[in-house]
Amino acid sequence: MKLRRLSTRAAGFAGELDALVRYEAAQDPAVQELVRRILAEVRARGDAAVLEYSRKFDGVDAIATVQGKDLRLDNIPGEQLKALREAHERIRAFHEKQLQRSWDYTEADGSRLGQRVSPLGRVGLYVPGGKAAYPSSVLMNAVPARVAGVGELVMVSPGPNALVLAAAALAGVDRVISIGGAQAIAALAYGTESVPRVDKIVGPGNVYVAEAKRQVFGQVGIDMIAGPSEILVICDGSAPADWVAMDLFSQAEHDESAQAILLCPDPAFIEKVASSMERLLGEMPRRQIIAASLEARGALVLTRDLDEACEIANRIAPEHLELFVEKPELWLERLNNAGAIFLGRWSSEAIGDYCAGPNHVLPTAGTARFSSPLGVYDFQKRSSLIEVSEAAARRLGRISSILADGEGLPAHARAARMRLE
Repeated sequence: MKLRRLSTRAAGFAGELDALVRYEAAQDPAVQELVRRILAEVRARGDAAVLEYSRKFDGVDAIATVQGKDLRLDNIPGEQLKALREAHERIRAFHEKQLQRSWDYTEADGSRLGQRVSPLGRVGLYVPGGKAAYPSSVLMNAVPARVAGVGELVMVSPGPNALVLAAAALAGVDRVISIGGAQAIAALAYGTESVPRVDKIVGPGNVYVAEAKRQVFGQVGIDMIAGPSEILVICDGSAPADWVAMDLFSQAEHDESAQAILLCPDPAFIEKVASSMERLLGEMPRRQIIAASLEARGALVLTRDLDEACEIANRIAPEHLELFVEKPELWLERLNNAGAIFLGRWSSEAIGDYCAGPNHVLPTAGTARFSSPLGVYDFQKRSSLIEVSEAAARRLGRISSILADGEGLPAHARAARMRLE
């Protein structure tokens, strides 16, 4: 495995870093066109088109639905069920603190202004299926929706296994429909005879699912278009090198496009981490993926100091940021751009993926500069409340009419002046 070594002192470092962290999801015209065709067919022909594409891509011959009351918890080993319950409780407890409530206030003249917060009516959750099992994805997407008070939660998944179905039962999913791919996204966005139309679609998927979400956005809301997973570790050399190496592996094993970067001012420690990675790689079942990921988009970066490491981290805006330094709280205020920040050597990113409590659906590809983790607020909407008193209508009507005349909108101006007469 070839590990890329960079130094902030080297000429051209800024350009090398930009090239390394830049990720632009390729817009494959063939994928776009196929997805566009699938969406149009499902919109026009409903279940018939969903079944046609499900047979073709997934070998599915029927649109099977399981109602929430029929989901089972006793089809998985007791140890798995216990772990699911504990993770669910921690995730629920964290997200309950995010719940936003309606508010208003009354001005001296009797006018009342405020904001009404209400949950979405129906949300669609996409969960990859088949040979893979992602119960953590079910919990991370369904639990905040339930906390928000979403009226109905519809999950689609091609061939969900017992572990995924158990997670759906715990999270309060109302129905599970065994379809997947772009056709499932289309069914959720437009509605069919068997699949109800939803207000928002959340959850991860392959390139066809991601493209379908991109194309239906506007008809429905979506959570985000996620890129490959990322981890950035800032370390002062105080954490065990093996721990750092394995945390870098934990993201690199997702796929060949994942990114794992270490920022450290201690050259000797960087060499220790490199040695650990070389030694531990052979023990990894997914070592080929890890090696390909690290060679393509990984790096061990020597910085001048921790201040510079924090500056670079803000520039990269990673999905996961591990701050493995003595007294991490002293450096936290310098970090502004990250999906999730893990403080101290005991805070493994893997724990955050499953059961720490905060959501693991995080912004990638630098979008942490302007976006946030999935949360309860993504399943709530806000309406402004405006109740103008008679006294206020006279004063505010004059202001409104003057501004409306200035904008050349005479009906606006007259509507405001009528309250003055």
